[in-house]
Amino acid sequence: MRVLGVDPGLTRCGVGVVDGVVGRPLRMVAVGVVRTPAEQDTPERLVLIERGIDAWLDEHRPEAVAVERVFSQHNVRTVMGTAQASAVAMLCAARRGLPVALHTPSEVKAAVTGTGRADKAQVGAMVTRLLRLPAPPTPADAADALALAICHIWRGAAQQRLARATAAAAPGARRSAPVRVAKGTIEP
Repeated sequence: MRVLGVDPGLTRCGVGVVDGVVGRPLRMVAVGVVRTPAEQDTPERLVLIERGIDAWLDEHRPEAVAVERVFSQHNVRTVMGTAQASAVAMLCAARRGLPVALHTPSEVKAAVTGTGRADKAQVGAMVTRLLRLPAPPTPADAADALALAICHIWRGAAQQRLARATAAAAPGARRSAPVRVAKGTIEP
């Protein structure tokens, strides 16, 4: 599975592509940052982020996109910019029909380091080890994007199966009609 991880930000939006499946070594395909000038107005910055993410999607053709779920911060202005960049990433993926998964920062840290309280240095060190890189990707936004992709590869499939099973078991869930064959009925 090829996953594009996006660590949303208005000034620096980390992007990273990882190939892999559970139980096999992972491979980094590419990593980088989509940057926008702080002095530019927000709408123009969002257009730059859109173009940057579109270029990554066009070049690397991921099967899924994992975006960091925006969480409340003390600085409302910062969280607004992060949420706007996150929405752009989700829009770019949805426009292509790609599945989008949102992972919390603590979920990503736990998947990659074993603890949801890991700091940026620990995440960078584990991303380096897991992807067998010569050095941690910089800036930290780039390493975080790779961590998101890794988290999704390791946890995403299980979460999707669980969501489908929960939806199917919900009261009032529609059952598909039996399939008729020449002599009898086969239940799906």
